[in-house]
Amino acid sequence: MGDTDTLAALRALMASHSPPLDALIVPSEDYHQSEYVSGRDKRREFVSGFSGSAGLALVTINEARLWTDGRYFLQATQELSDQWTLMRMGEDPNVDIWMADNLPENAAIGIDPWCISIDTAQKWERAFVKKGQQLVQTSTNLVDEAWKDRPPVEINPVIVHPLEFAGRSVEEKLKDLRQKLIQEKARGIIFTALDEVAWLYNIRGSDVSYCPVVHAYAIVTSDSAFIYVDKRRVSSEVTRHLEENGIEVREYSAVGSDVSLLASDQLKPGEAKIVGNGSYEEEDNNYELVWADPGSCCYALYTKLNSEKVLLQQSPLALAKALKNPIELDGLKNAHIRDGAAVVQYLVWLDKQMQEIYGASGYFLEGERANKKKRLESTKLTEVTVSDKLESFRASKEHFRGLSFPTISSVGPNAAIIHYGPRAETCAELDPDSIYLFDSGAQYLDGTTDITRTVHFGKPSAHEKACYTAVLKGHIALGNARFPNGTNGHALDILARVPLWKNGLDYRHGTGHGIGSYLNVHEGPHLISFRPQARNVPLQATMTVTDEPGYYEDGKFGIRLENVLIVKEADTRFNFGDKGYLSFEHITWAPYQRKLIDLSLLSPEELDWLNSYHSKCKDILAPYLDESEKAWLKKATEPITARTWMLFQIIDVKNLVSNRKLLTNIASQRQEPWI
Repeated sequence: MGDTDTLAALRALMASHSPPLDALIVPSEDYHQSEYVSGRDKRREFVSGFSGSAGLALVTINEARLWTDGRYFLQATQELSDQWTLMRMGEDPNVDIWMADNLPENAAIGIDPWCISIDTAQKWERAFVKKGQQLVQTSTNLVDEAWKDRPPVEINPVIVHPLEFAGRSVEEKLKDLRQKLIQEKARGIIFTALDEVAWLYNIRGSDVSYCPVVHAYAIVTSDSAFIYVDKRRVSSEVTRHLEENGIEVREYSAVGSDVSLLASDQLKPGEAKIVGNGSYEEEDNNYELVWADPGSCCYALYTKLNSEKVLLQQSPLALAKALKNPIELDGLKNAHIRDGAAVVQYLVWLDKQMQEIYGASGYFLEGERANKKKRLESTKLTEVTVSDKLESFRASKEHFRGLSFPTISSVGPNAAIIHYGPRAETCAELDPDSIYLFDSGAQYLDGTTDITRTVHFGKPSAHEKACYTAVLKGHIALGNARFPNGTNGHALDILARVPLWKNGLDYRHGTGHGIGSYLNVHEGPHLISFRPQARNVPLQATMTVTDEPGYYEDGKFGIRLENVLIVKEADTRFNFGDKGYLSFEHITWAPYQRKLIDLSLLSPEELDWLNSYHSKCKDILAPYLDESEKAWLKKATEPITARTWMLFQIIDVKNLVSNRKLLTNIASQRQEPWI
């Protein structure tokens, strides 16, 4: 069905709805407010043609508008037809403001209440008050009615996530959770976020591509626990695992009626609860509150509760999941080592291919192409074929279970599309004269990975080098930060941007997000960003967070560098205010391309960090590589000598004096004179 036909079908359904709808909102999210959704839940993409992971479509009687954030501005302009108007979040009015200002008085605005959070619904309802507009909950999803070839439900099995990888038992997690219920005077709590259900019950699945989660809800009270899932997915082994932990399996569709029972304190387990020691237990809890996370719980379930007896507060599992236990931390470190080895193997292979097929000067040399070879069509390298090769290197590693998100494999102008998704039929061929950016990651049983590197196999321009170096300087500055307990990611975000700001440059995305432990690649509740929500949760020891500044020139190139960091306690000389201080530990290992670095722009401290990181990278990855790969990595991580660094500096007395002491230290560590 084409764009015009889809919009016509939706408008016909809107007109026949009772009451008739003046507008229909089509969010990106599924019934669980997920960032990544299954094929049958990609309603916004079906309606608009825009395939980015974030956005919202609004269809009115005579207009169609698509809101998305800065990561997707360029992509959206390429994917949207002329039937659609792109609304740039942060630049154009927010959707609620636009609707309140532009839709008529008393307008009826339709929404599937299962696809919208409590927070969002209430925010929109407040905006609609001034003109008497009304948010109308549709009884069915109108997009589903118009989507005649909607993908069918897939019956993917639930699997148990072993304790050797989870690090904490379900019994321990439920005990901590119930203590939280007592503290907050709540009788029960509803979980709709897929990663929270998976983490709490130590289960995983494959219902959403790239995310090892199960389509399920959970309810936990002081004396019972339930999971709502298609029972066809649940094997006898999984049933046993759940029942041993006092969790009753109910059908996915029963969650609505059970939330109503929970609201009236009539939700009871079918059998007596079995606690960890095998005995039966009954607990009295006279509290009336039901806890629901307003940011993740869908509005449909909220409407079944007594609004005066709801605790609208962030889920306690959001922070508990983000604070990794020692087993999870070890697993993440090991997963990133194996992943780093796969990335290096990929770079070795790609370097050789670019030289042999295209006559490129390669990863290490800057010269022009020795000769412009005429390649055979069968040897052509595209953004998709090389990303498939990268996946094959990862697939050979222990505990590999799949990718953690669609690989962003992008050449030249495509690299300027921040979340570019190459397609076999339209993707670009690799070009030795252009920058190549790849942002990729994998799911391993012991951890989730996410890494970005930017490389050039020809002769980068001075401008490209300057931009790459500014990004690298921001990447180093953030990774080396030390900060007091209580500091949030909003305060740290500037560190990665200052080197770019000095040259009037910037980027339109956040700088860091949490990483799951064999869960979602984007994990909250914390983040490092200029966005206000980054103020909500301070960084804490044992959290993971990415460090990924970038720079993008539309139609030309894009640069991004990304490592995963672990937040840890810092050993500082002093401890002002007895706050305690934190720092970061890098757990991602892959080299930064030397020839893209303008050494004249690096400080001695940055040079020392780069040499130290590369030395660790070589030593940590060597056991996972063959002899030729080791030789390549040794060359890629050779220390940049103090003498070499000095050749790139503007030599004046002031510069020499200010840097002499540190240069002497670097030189002594490398057993060489500094000048």
